[in-house]
Amino acid sequence: MEFFVVIVFLAVYVGMAAGRVPQIGLDRTGMALAGVAALLVGGALDFSGLVAAIDWPTLLLLFALMLIAGYFIAAGGFVALGAKLGHARIGPRGLLALVTALAGVLSMMLVNDIVVFSLVPVLVALTRARGLDARPYLLACAMGANGGSAATLIGNPQNILIGEIGGLDFLGYLAFAAVPALVCLSIVCLIVARVWRAALLAPDIAAMDGSSLPIDRSRIAVALAAVILVVLGMAFGGEQRAIIVLGIAVVLMLDPFYPTPKAFAQVDGSLLVLIASLFAVTATLGALPATGEWIGVLEQRGLLHVSPSGLAGFALVAGNTIGNVPAVVLLLSVIPELAPEVLRNLALFATLAGNLLLTGSLANIIVAERARQNGVWLGFGDFARVGIPVTLSALVFAVLWTSVVGR
Repeated sequence: MEFFVVIVFLAVYVGMAAGRVPQIGLDRTGMALAGVAALLVGGALDFSGLVAAIDWPTLLLLFALMLIAGYFIAAGGFVALGAKLGHARIGPRGLLALVTALAGVLSMMLVNDIVVFSLVPVLVALTRARGLDARPYLLACAMGANGGSAATLIGNPQNILIGEIGGLDFLGYLAFAAVPALVCLSIVCLIVARVWRAALLAPDIAAMDGSSLPIDRSRIAVALAAVILVVLGMAFGGEQRAIIVLGIAVVLMLDPFYPTPKAFAQVDGSLLVLIASLFAVTATLGALPATGEWIGVLEQRGLLHVSPSGLAGFALVAGNTIGNVPAVVLLLSVIPELAPEVLRNLALFATLAGNLLLTGSLANIIVAERARQNGVWLGFGDFARVGIPVTLSALVFAVLWTSVVGR
């Protein structure tokens, strides 16, 4: 049975590294779910074990944050922000800085995947109205969203996961990660401007017509108030913070403007299933006697001590092969009792490493796909030309920062 569990575990994570199995319609979520099904059918996991393996507060928090972000989207919040950008009397480089900052700040408070999903069509329309190449602005949106989301424990799925499992303090993490996140935003803006300097020399200043855009200002104000309450709930809610955030989401759903079907349409069920499935697969491996013995040997030899540079290297390699969320779940299962300072470093590094390649984060993939749907092609090379220098620069600063703060 142990051999069977190991084979299933390896198959799931190798499949994730590949991204898709040839001739089979399974993506990363499908492969993780297939792994759970194999463990259930093979008798290595039962339904009670499946329920126990899943960290429900983490999924509950992510689910609630999706609902709250969805209310902001439905009220036209992103459209309103795009209209403000469209009327800004600034040149291409100034617009690039605003897009980077906007994506970064929004992703500090809302899940970055939702932010980029909603911003991409707005940015494409905006750049077309101004006669600009959309690609540098879309890259700034993706990488700015990743960088900004590193600042908080609600900015992206892996940080939500680490924060809930590790019980990290919301304000304490913010104080630690805000500086590296802001530095990353500056690096993104500078490097995109450098790599795409020819595109940013194009003439500009046409304003975007926002007269017919669907914007509900009163409900946007309600959504912003809800986000403020989320931050307060995360900062002071303690062990009940997931329940508090869910309560805020349910209150928003009481508005007839935001009925249940409309609200649930904003939820990324695929991401929730992926995380739940990874919990089950890694927990099954972790429950094996051989796994405990292996971890004990590593502890005795001091090989489980995780330095900032080693953790950054792990995040860079694992995050850009199997994905940052699977990489985090894997590390937390192999070393279940990481120190709080290691967990906060992991949250920061895993997020910043996501800018390296197109496949480095779900936000990058969403931007590329949404751009394609709106007639703009962003390829692997477009991301790599900017992402490699952005990521290496941001990670070097982050490692130095954590070393200084750690002392």
